[in-house]
Amino acid sequence: MKKALAQNPNLLRTLIGLSLTLIFMLSYAVYGATVSPSVYIYKTQPSVDVYNASEADQDVLRTYDADDNTTTWAWQVIADDDNLTWVNVTATELSSGAVLRVINEAMLYSHELLGTTYDLQNPLEEEFSCADLCRHAKVHERTTEEGGTIEFHALTSVDPARRSNGSVFAADLAEAEAKARNAIEYEHSPSIVRIEIVEQGNRTTEPSISAETINEAYASVAVFSVDAGTEFLWALAAVIGCFSMVLIPSFTVYFAARAKEKRREAKLEQSKAEVEDYLAESNEQTSADTATK
Repeated sequence: MKKALAQNPNLLRTLIGLSLTLIFMLSYAVYGATVSPSVYIYKTQPSVDVYNASEADQDVLRTYDADDNTTTWAWQVIADDDNLTWVNVTATELSSGAVLRVINEAMLYSHELLGTTYDLQNPLEEEFSCADLCRHAKVHERTTEEGGTIEFHALTSVDPARRSNGSVFAADLAEAEAKARNAIEYEHSPSIVRIEIVEQGNRTTEPSISAETINEAYASVAVFSVDAGTEFLWALAAVIGCFSMVLIPSFTVYFAARAKEKRREAKLEQSKAEVEDYLAESNEQTSADTATK
């Protein structure tokens, strides 16, 4: 640090000027993003249709296979194919070993972890991505969970732009709306979902099922905006923090070295004074001895 200051006496002034320049550039960036942004945020409006077992009683189909000794219960859910995003099924009051089968000719994406509560102890859940892990198929199966209940969650598409809001880049609001509508627009056809429950034995007690389908339509789009004052304060704090991390240790080392050097100089001055006093006393003693002789 001492060498740097010796080579550039205006180092501190240079650092302060550089800090102010960075603050100005960050402020201008925040101002530009606020005044003329190119990012627009669109929102979707979900509509939920629920099909309970009580409403599907008249459509239930019961089949007993004597060869396999299994009973199959079947329902058909006719979903709205316009922007269909989620298909969720819950089956309760199931016998041990029952199997839930969800069939859709247009194919669905599903995984056992999809739609479940996040578990910090499960490393797979921490890195779970439906786009990578979900199975895309016409038929999905789940076996009975503890308590005689099965929950099934499926997506019609792994593209996140089609559900739960999103963002687009556009030159103006009209272009942003057109891009948002185009991102959301989707037709999942055929949209008929067949739900089957296969139980062991000749069962006569009908299981309880509940199916939920979610369609998301375009709702609105607005320009993405930031609070210029807040962003400026964050930028200022970032610049001050960065320079503090660089300057504080450097100046600490510099001032510690200067203090050590001053202590050494003080000791040298003290030693020099002691030597001079000793020499003065020696000279006085010599003069006194000479006068006595």
